[in-house]
Amino acid sequence: MKKTNQIINSILITFIVFFTCCTPDRKEYVEVGPLRDKQIKIKDMFGINGFEWDFYDLQYNFDTTKYNLITNFNGFRHFLDWERIEPEKDVFRFNHKPEGGWSYDEIYQKCFKDSMLVVVDLQVTPSWLINTYPEHRRQRDLMPIKFGDKRDAPLSYIEIGKAGFQFAARYGQNKKINKNLIKVPKESHEPIIGLGYIKYIESSNEPDKWWKGKDCEQSPEEYAAQLSAFYDGHKGKLGKGVGVKTADSTMNVVMGGLAKPNVEFVERMVEWCKKNRGYKKNGEVDLCFDVINYHMYSNDYTGWFARFKSKKRGVAPETNEMTKIAKSFTDLSSKLGNMPVWSTETGYDISEKSVQRAIPIGSKSNLITQADWLLRLGLLYARLGIDKVFYYQLYDNNDPGTDPGTSFGYSGLVEKSKKRRPAADYIHQVTNLMGDYYYFNSINEDPVVDIYQNGQKRMYVLVVPDEIDRKEKYLLDLNRAKKALIHQLNPGSDKMITKEVATKNGLLELEVTETPIFIEAK
Repeated sequence: MKKTNQIINSILITFIVFFTCCTPDRKEYVEVGPLRDKQIKIKDMFGINGFEWDFYDLQYNFDTTKYNLITNFNGFRHFLDWERIEPEKDVFRFNHKPEGGWSYDEIYQKCFKDSMLVVVDLQVTPSWLINTYPEHRRQRDLMPIKFGDKRDAPLSYIEIGKAGFQFAARYGQNKKINKNLIKVPKESHEPIIGLGYIKYIESSNEPDKWWKGKDCEQSPEEYAAQLSAFYDGHKGKLGKGVGVKTADSTMNVVMGGLAKPNVEFVERMVEWCKKNRGYKKNGEVDLCFDVINYHMYSNDYTGWFARFKSKKRGVAPETNEMTKIAKSFTDLSSKLGNMPVWSTETGYDISEKSVQRAIPIGSKSNLITQADWLLRLGLLYARLGIDKVFYYQLYDNNDPGTDPGTSFGYSGLVEKSKKRRPAADYIHQVTNLMGDYYYFNSINEDPVVDIYQNGQKRMYVLVVPDEIDRKEKYLLDLNRAKKALIHQLNPGSDKMITKEVATKNGLLELEVTETPIFIEAK
C-alpha cells in the first residue's frame, strides 16, 4: 500500500509540474487558515531558563564564555529566589559580591546593554516567612503569606508586594521615586533607583503546584489576590511602598506560569478581578497581570490531558494536545484585548529514565531528536500565536554520570563543559538565518509549510509533523523564481548547510523530513 501511494504521489507531482508550468496565471500560494494580526518573530520562540550562577565562574567572576552561550538565546528567564534579594525582612541586597556572590546589577546591566530580554521570576518563599509556620509544615514552596493569614486577601500578600516594589524601584525606569521608601542595608550608600534594566517580572512559579500540598497550592482566587498585592498594592490600598506598578508603571507583571495549562485557572482570575478590582474607565477589567503565562511539556504522561495509553516519554509537539491547549489561551487573549501569551517552561530531557525524554528516531540520536522537537515546538507556537517561549533550561540540573531518574535532570541545551548541544546549535543557526522574520501564514498542513516574512523577503519552512522518521515529497511554488537556496540544519556548527538549486519554472520538488528545512527564492 505504501509503495502504491508513493507511485500515485509521484504521478500527481509530475501532473502538477506539467499543469502549473503551462498555466500562465497561477497563484503565488494557497492559504491554509487566516493570516494572523500578530507579527511573531521566530527569535521570540527561543528564550531559555536559568540562574544567576550561569553567568559566573566558581570565584564569582563574570564568565564571558558562559555569557556568550546565554546570548545564543533571545531571552533569559531568571529564577530568582526571593530570599537572595531580601535575606531579612525589609532588608534588601542586590549586590552580593563584597561577601562573595553574584551581582544582580552586573547581570542585568550586561543583558540590557546587549539587548537581551530578561524576565525575572521572583520565586520561593523566604525562610523568615516560612518560619512563621509550625515546624512540621515548613517547606521551600509555601505560598508567600504568614501562617494563619487569609489565603484570598490581598493584604496577606503584602510582603511579596513590598519586594515587588523594591525590585521595580531599582531596576525599573522611574527616577522620581521617594528615596525614603527604599530599603537598603545600613552600610549602603544612597539608594539606587531607576536603572531601567528590567521590563518584565513574574510573581512566583507554578502557583498551582498541587503535588506540594495545600500549603503550597493556590486556587485561582488566592493567586489573583497575591497578584493584586504584587501588581499595584491592590490598587494602592496597601500603602505607598507596595506593588510593582507603584514603583514603575511601565514594568510588566507576568503571571506565574501554570504547571497545569488549564485556561479555566486564568478565567477565574479574571472573574476575581471583576469582583475585587472592578473596571477601568475604558470599560476593560482592571486586571492585575499584563502577560498570560503557562507551562506545558510535550509528553503523553501528564495524565490529566492524556487520552491514550502512555508511552511514558516525550512526544513530538504536533502529536499531542499542545495545539488545542495553546488555542484555548490565545482565544482568551483575544477576549482580553490581545494580552500577550507566553509559555515560559517547555522542553525535553535526554535521560533514558525520564518520562520527558526525547528518543532516537531512525539514524538520529536522542540529542538530535531533542533539537528537532524543540525547534518544531517554536514553529508550532509561532503558528498558533504564542508571543514568547522559554525552554527549560540552560544547563542540566544533574551532574554527568549521575541519573536518579528525575523528569528534568538532563534537560539542558548547553553542556556543563560550555559547549552547545544540537538544540542550541539549531536555535543559533535559525536565529542567524531568519531571527527577525515573522510568521506570516501556512500553505500546507502535512507536511507543514509555513511562510515567514521580513519586509519583501520570504522564507519557507517545511517539516513532517511526526516522530516515526516519515518522509514526504512536496512541490513548492516559488512564483517563477529561477533558483532557490536550500538551508539545512547542521548540528555541531554555527552555520547551516546552504546550497543553490535551479527550479522548474519556479517549482521546486523537495523531500521533507521530520527535521525542518528552510527555502528562499533567489
